[in-house]
Formats: sequence, structure tokens, C-alpha cells
Amino acid sequence: MDETENFKMKVSREQMADNRRRILDAASRLFRDKGFDAISVAEVMEAAGFTHGGFYGHFSSKDDLIAHTLAHVLAADEGGGRNFRAYLNAYLSPRHRDNAGSGCPTAGLVADIRYQNPAARSAMTEGLRSQIDRLGEALAQLSEVDRRRAAVGSWAAMVGAVIIARAIDDPVLSDEILEQTRAWIDNAISQTVT
Repeated sequence: MDETENFKMKVSREQMADNRRRILDAASRLFRDKGFDAISVAEVMEAAGFTHGGFYGHFSSKDDLIAHTLAHVLAADEGGGRNFRAYLNAYLSPRHRDNAGSGCPTAGLVADIRYQNPAARSAMTEGLRSQIDRLGEALAQLSEVDRRRAAVGSWAAMVGAVIIARAIDDPVLSDEILEQTRAWIDNAISQTVT
């Protein structure tokens, strides 16, 4: 193989990887915003800037796309960080609630995951495990047992609050759910530290 052919293959592989990432990014936004069943493969491909025909060069089925999208978006989700309170405030905010397509993949997708294939459920499990670990790291001031309990409980309350706040049509109650959950978690952690 000469240098020109080698360069073409490298560019082609790099372009394929970039195209696949664009498809996964588009699928992630659409799935978080509208759910798995409301979005077709053609809509994902159009949002990524491709025709429907190119889909099968990247994925074997919509189920395969869903599993890979979950693994992609959950691996990229760096929520939790080192500042737990800042993350808590941002997560339980009207801005996060109102922007599902660019928000937390767990809150956007977890309610529908039980209907998905084992690969999708496995990707969600690994993503949840990683998120709980990151939250635990942000709660380093707690003992190991309290840290794990606080991370699991806080994460469950945070995700549940966002899901509920998005589901209802009363903006005052929706805001209250976010505010009260934030205050409850903050209080619980403060009491554990003292």
C-alpha cells in the first residue's frame, strides 16, 4: 500500500468515527428530549446531517443505536464533579428541568429504559454506577458508609425530582419540587457532616 492509499484509509476511518459521533450526539439529544419510541432512525440521521441510507454502516438496528447512544452519553456525562452543592443547585434548577434534550441523560431516559434491550439496560447500569461514584467522591467530608448512602439517596432524589418536575403542568408546584428536594438533600448532608 502506498502513502496515498494509507492516508485515504486513515482519513476515511477518522471520518467514519466523526460521523458516528455526530449520529450518537444527535440521537442523544433527540432521545432525551422525546423518548426512544417517538424518534425514528430517519429523524436521527437527518438531525446528524446524513441520509437514512448511511445508518446501517454504523449500527445494525435501532436497538443497537439506543445501546450505543446510552453508552456514549453516559460516559460523557461528567456530572457530580468536586463541588456537590454547585452540582445540586444546577441539577435541581428550572433551567435543567426545561432543557431535557441537553440535560442529564439519566433523568431524560431512565423512565423508558426498562422497555429496552439488555445492552441498553447494561449501559444505563454502568452510567448510574459511575454517577453515584462521582457524587460519592464529591462528598469526601463524609465517612465511607455515609458517603455511599448520601450519594445513592441524593442521586435518586435528584433524578426523581427532575422527572416529576418535568411531568406536571403546574409551574409553581414544579419549582417547589426542585426547591424542596434541593433543601432536603442539603439538610440531610449537613446533618450527616456534623
